[in-house]
Amino acid sequence: MLALGYDIWLVIGSVLVTLITCYATFATKRILFKHFYNNKDEKLVILTTGILLSASIWCMHFVAVYACDYPEGFYFDNKLVIASYLVALIAAIFAIWITTRPKLSWVKLMLGGFVLGSGMVGMHYIGQLAIQIPNYVFDYDGKMIFMSMIWTILGSGCTLWIAYKIKTETNYILFLRITATLLLTTTILGLHFLGMIAIGIQPLPNEMYQTVPNQDNALILGLLFIILAVFVVVSFIFLLESCLEKRNIQLHEANKKLKHFMFHDNLTQLPNRAYLINYAKVALSEHRLHRESLAILFIDLDRFKSINDAFGNHVGDELLIQFAQRMSQFSTHHKKIFRINGDEFLLVSEHTNLEQAEQLAQQILAMMHDGFSISGHMVNITLSIGISLFPDYGENLQDLMMHADIAKLVAKDNGRNTYSIFNYQTEEYAERYQSRLMNDLFAAIENDQFILFYQPKFDQNRQICGVEALIRWQHPTLGLLTPNQFIPLAEKTGFIIAIGYWVLEQACKQIALWEEQGLKLYPVSINLSTIQIEHKLLIQTLKEKIAVYNIVPEHLMIEVTETTAMHHIDFSIHIFERIRELGIRLSIDDFGTGHSSFLYLKDLPVNELKIDRAFIENLTPESKDEAILESLIKLTQHLGLSVTAEGVETEAQFEILKKLGCLSFQGFLFGKPVPKEVLKIQFLSSKIEENVIKKDQDDTSS
Repeated sequence: MLALGYDIWLVIGSVLVTLITCYATFATKRILFKHFYNNKDEKLVILTTGILLSASIWCMHFVAVYACDYPEGFYFDNKLVIASYLVALIAAIFAIWITTRPKLSWVKLMLGGFVLGSGMVGMHYIGQLAIQIPNYVFDYDGKMIFMSMIWTILGSGCTLWIAYKIKTETNYILFLRITATLLLTTTILGLHFLGMIAIGIQPLPNEMYQTVPNQDNALILGLLFIILAVFVVVSFIFLLESCLEKRNIQLHEANKKLKHFMFHDNLTQLPNRAYLINYAKVALSEHRLHRESLAILFIDLDRFKSINDAFGNHVGDELLIQFAQRMSQFSTHHKKIFRINGDEFLLVSEHTNLEQAEQLAQQILAMMHDGFSISGHMVNITLSIGISLFPDYGENLQDLMMHADIAKLVAKDNGRNTYSIFNYQTEEYAERYQSRLMNDLFAAIENDQFILFYQPKFDQNRQICGVEALIRWQHPTLGLLTPNQFIPLAEKTGFIIAIGYWVLEQACKQIALWEEQGLKLYPVSINLSTIQIEHKLLIQTLKEKIAVYNIVPEHLMIEVTETTAMHHIDFSIHIFERIRELGIRLSIDDFGTGHSSFLYLKDLPVNELKIDRAFIENLTPESKDEAILESLIKLTQHLGLSVTAEGVETEAQFEILKKLGCLSFQGFLFGKPVPKEVLKIQFLSSKIEENVIKKDQDDTSS
């Protein structure tokens, strides 16, 4: 048997080549999967990585072949060389595919190790068969071949397991990659040298010698050169990626710090308002889902400005830092402290009811008794704390904070160094509520938030003889608001002009529709305030709306309060005459509650007086209210005006008014303000009922 020697430098070279190519393979796999991997490109990425892994295994084998001291004249069977690479390629692709699965079970791991190990063994021994030595034959030791197979399969399985860990782990990536590289390199080298031990070379007898022409191994050398060149390029890419990775790590750390600065206060390092907004969305959603309460404590340091003025800003800053540190004892998984602004802090306590919130406030106040030692000064402070509760005092963060802030101001008014629970009755809340409504008013018309309700008027036979248009505000968060909740604000801001003209247009549009449908639900009354009556464009606007909607002017009635009518009596008479010239009817609302003079009343060109509900609510037979009403009704009739009684709620009131000669009635006894669709149904129902009664009467007469 021929003893084979090795070129030690080529052996060392083959080991280095294997280390480099294996490490480059794992690095390339990571690069490809990090930057290019998705469902669409999965097959391409696995194929590319499989080619590199199989080339790594194949390259080491043939570099080591050249390190072996074979007899002169050996050459390769190119078909078997290609076949050896294809076997390694298939096994490598399968192994890469195994490591890309979301989960790697032990069954898949053993299967992958067996396939990759078998592929490597197949590549080695097919590559060995490709070596042709003239006048020599190979002998094989079966035990050593079996040992090389066991070695390779075990090594492949361990390598795959570590390669999978590289994908799933976030720490020790470099260590795992080096471990996988060393393990795969050892497996490949062990396979090669165990395989070489398993092979013996026997010379043929002299009589069997053959003359063999010289063979050119340029193909193998060329392939080796190309593969090595590819791995050099890949290694360069990896080095570049490593530099970029370091830069990415630095950028990641910088981003973490930037994110921390964005969501934390620079001085106290407490979470800030931006953090609070994101946190509150999640916390409130969770508590809303589970119907649990959450408490917000608005904490303000009393007379903090005085401390700054007395000791300097540096003492004030240190006070805030120490206060934040002391408050951190209350911070738990379900309690978070935020610095909102200056000397204002917020404590959000999850799963907390009102009693627990009060106990928490008492603990915070007690914590302040010790004072703070700062720069040789003993600084003593007190706190004012306001408490609001979700969902009782607000459904969102803005309302909860506003209400807690209001409660905090109440605590300050109560002498400081105490806490207060939010109450809707406080003057501060009323002021903020009005300011909020005032701000929202400007967007109400543009966002189509106003709607009209209609309250019918009835005659003595309980038939509808007209309606009054009453505005409502469908506020996006506060729900349906009645006029007394926003009309005073509209008058303060001058926005009442725009609201009045909107009501006028909607009423004219509705009159036109009812005229077209033949529904006698008119006249439709609209209310105008003093500011609207005195507006210079009123008459022009009335003309335009009548012309645009082509309505009968008498089907529109304008109501003004007695106080408005008497505000500037001469101007009122002038403007009322101009309105009457247009054919529009006029009514004096809330009559009897102002300071009207009957002398002026006879000069006002109006059609109707509406008696205020104050005369109706206590009306009983033979009462003073009845005597007053009788006088008012008779006087009004003598002036040629119609009378409508407001606020009729009982049958007794209706009967008395009817006996006194009142011909028109309005109140909850007959109907509440309703949307136009409901009013139409009520009107049609009353007409059907009227026709049925009339038919019954005709049948009885006949």
